[in-house]
Amino acid sequence: MSKTSQKLIARREGAVGWITLNNPARHNALSLDMYEALGQRVDEFAADSDIRTIIVTGAGDRAFASGADISEFEQKRASAEAIAHYDKISDAACLKLEHCEKPTIAMIRGYCIGGGMDLASRCDFRIAAADSTFGVPAARLGLGYGFVDVKRLVDLLGPAAAKEILYTGRRFTTTEAFYMGFLTRVVPAEGLAAAVNELAETLAANAPMTIRAMKRCIAEAIKDPAARDIAACRRLVEACFASEDYVEGRQAFMEKRKPAFKGR
Repeated sequence: MSKTSQKLIARREGAVGWITLNNPARHNALSLDMYEALGQRVDEFAADSDIRTIIVTGAGDRAFASGADISEFEQKRASAEAIAHYDKISDAACLKLEHCEKPTIAMIRGYCIGGGMDLASRCDFRIAAADSTFGVPAARLGLGYGFVDVKRLVDLLGPAAAKEILYTGRRFTTTEAFYMGFLTRVVPAEGLAAAVNELAETLAANAPMTIRAMKRCIAEAIKDPAARDIAACRRLVEACFASEDYVEGRQAFMEKRKPAFKGR
């Protein structure tokens, strides 16, 4: 399967759905139409039972995403109403990625700046080439950075690292981003594709209902206790034990073979 829009490309390779930010002339800066397309593609992959893992990456080797496309701001973020419209669409797309029940991987090379870091943070895994660069330059641009976005960074990295990133607005190396806790793994640029594909294949081969239950449990665990939906977690766990995949997993273990999970 291959679906193409002007600035975002979606394709399927086996059990893996690929979403490529395709605006290399602007270092894959995120435009409003890219956010709209992103939400649509995530919905499509989420609904496709044959897709087990989703990878988000940037076209070329210079950038994952260099942030929002500031060239649009004069037209599309010049008033309170326009900002609200822009934020509604971009937030909806990012939330779809963040709450997707399937495991997601950000494959990062080059610039991962501002909205690029935010987008990558919505994925379950972030694997970066060693020559990548990170940062949130809002303080250098006079942009507002809202509570939800700040809290996500604090939840992921802790307050000290979040303060350094947000207050200074400076750029960080992959080594710094890794030790702050933003990156899952750093690999040489020439090994990035292999590392991401290996992880995607591992995830795709595992029991999708189990991963779905684990992802929901983790999401609930980081919420305030009063907001947690423990019953939903319990239902998903019980569904695992009642599934054909649970039978297949036990049989494969006893027969010393790889299981063939079907997600049911």
